[in-house]
Amino acid sequence: MPNSPSTDRTGARRRSRPVAPLLRRAAVVAVTAPLAGTILFATSAFAAPAVLDPAEQTIADHLDTRVQDTRLGGTLSGVVIDAGTGTAVWGHDATTALMPASNTKLATSTAALTVLGPDHRFTTQVRYGNGTVTLVGGADRTLTSADLDALAKTVVTSLKSAHVTSVKVRVDDSLFPAPTLAVGWNDGYYPDSVAPVRALVVDGHQVTDTSLDAGQVFAKLLAQRGVTVSGSVARGTAGTGAATLAQHRSGALSAIVEHMLKVSDNDIAETLLRATALAAGRPATFEDGTAVVRQILAQYGVSPAGLEIHDGSGLSRADRIPAQTIADILDVADTPANGPTLKYIVDGLPVAGEAGATLGPEWGRFDTADSQCAVGKVSAKTGTLTGAIALSGLTKAADGRWKIFSFIENDSPADPAATKDALDGLAATVNGCWA
Repeated sequence: MPNSPSTDRTGARRRSRPVAPLLRRAAVVAVTAPLAGTILFATSAFAAPAVLDPAEQTIADHLDTRVQDTRLGGTLSGVVIDAGTGTAVWGHDATTALMPASNTKLATSTAALTVLGPDHRFTTQVRYGNGTVTLVGGADRTLTSADLDALAKTVVTSLKSAHVTSVKVRVDDSLFPAPTLAVGWNDGYYPDSVAPVRALVVDGHQVTDTSLDAGQVFAKLLAQRGVTVSGSVARGTAGTGAATLAQHRSGALSAIVEHMLKVSDNDIAETLLRATALAAGRPATFEDGTAVVRQILAQYGVSPAGLEIHDGSGLSRADRIPAQTIADILDVADTPANGPTLKYIVDGLPVAGEAGATLGPEWGRFDTADSQCAVGKVSAKTGTLTGAIALSGLTKAADGRWKIFSFIENDSPADPAATKDALDGLAATVNGCWA
């Protein structure tokens, strides 16, 4: 696997920023009350256009020509900035809000890491009372059958020590309200593009009812360990008097975010949106989750102009974000003052040519004569919906300085694979290897 282009970046390359303490507690307070006039975080803002040096002028000139590629159609929002100085290197309808597809996950990740904190872990519990074992979902979208088996082993030991040999099994997914469709979704998304969002799932199963599915897996594991399960798995709350027999904690949120971005996991994104809303003291809904995302971005200094989001994954066809806003989010994540909280966003960006991620060869990315030179040199978040393709990230340009770029295309008549090839070429242009 190519080395991530982020491995040799250092804070020394960054411009000086206004720095304020970035505390998770402050973030939670801020999103549960009206926005204060004071920005709580190290902010990002593009510097006014300046006279470009020859290397940057070359990037701008090439991009002016290459965005005319018919594979990109006629609707594209794009921007390139120098990450160290904030200087605008190039722009093309940069403030035009377009359908961003999975680039929306960058905004979701920013809010989740800020409100929950990168060390946050999701807890799945097993509780017992009145002859019933209840598997309680805690919004862990990474829960595996091996994790459930470990829980089952502990539970069976406790039951047998109490001479309990037969139980009923329930699932409690009441942490989240019943699933609904986001604005811009249709039920054709279920369950392949995204599963109905529930607080309990095992092995990432994309089924209509992930909670009952997880409960059925757990019931079989109990039975395999010698406890009789009577009746069918049903939904129900554990009750305040139920005893906790076992619990499992997920990996750190930082690792979950990195994985989510690498593979563009819609289900994880939507779960994080709800968990973020809850942590901010709001209901676990699309509306409240996206409201928190908007507030957090504003507190980082990201302009709300043109920003319209209705979900956490970017599946909504009603989502709209300008390329400049996406670049600004990346700039915030790449700012050293925000590093303890947000560096995992940059670390999670797929790397051109990285197998197992959305810029890997299995997806036909960075494999043309124009873009192959950028393999291992570009980190970028992909985005793909019918009528929308996006690519936004970072690369170290030929002048030795890091550039942040965002390209969002809508409604190209070309084959999507061809449009992706053209966007890869634009990224290679920013890198400078396609001269």
